[in-house]
Amino acid sequence: MKPILVAVGLSALFATSTLSADRLTVDPARAEAAIKAAFRAAPPDWQSRLIPDDTLSECSGTDNSPSAAQFEAIRKREAAKVAYPDDGKLLGDWKKGERLAQSGYGMRFTDYPPRNPNGGNCYACHQLTRHEVSYGTIGPSLLGYGKARGTTPEAVKEVYEKIYNPHATFACSLMPRFGTNKVLTVEQTKDLVALLMDPASPVNE
Repeated sequence: MKPILVAVGLSALFATSTLSADRLTVDPARAEAAIKAAFRAAPPDWQSRLIPDDTLSECSGTDNSPSAAQFEAIRKREAAKVAYPDDGKLLGDWKKGERLAQSGYGMRFTDYPPRNPNGGNCYACHQLTRHEVSYGTIGPSLLGYGKARGTTPEAVKEVYEKIYNPHATFACSLMPRFGTNKVLTVEQTKDLVALLMDPASPVNE
């Protein structure tokens, strides 16, 4: 499916939506139909990605503003999905982590079948080092992250969990569930933790 056709289809979808109290509303059935139509040719192992799980459904249904009870229920459910390294060590290699942060490879039709490891594409949303001049601002700047928070076991564990499954810390986070959704491995998660927390990392210069 060419991007222009998808864009036209979605434009038509939103054009038939209604504005209520200055808010765009979309018929869920029409949205689901548009998504399925856009990805009809997706490989079989991609089809499940078109079906939202409970967390995504609840977050979408509340515009990422769940009630206090929903927030806690989501957080607990997602926290139970976090997998930890067998050896208990949460810090990997920050140099590998920097390469992961720079890489946007993976999870696209052009990357199928996979020929390289998935990347984290972290710079798409965050500033991490002073050396990189191209970065996104959807997420907060992470410059000096480890320096500011220290490298206690508790601080390192919190970062690991945020990367592996951010909903375990903050329900309906905009950050992808890298570990839970098998985008990144446990070892890759450790390397990204090191990028943020290792005193030798350029993040903490």
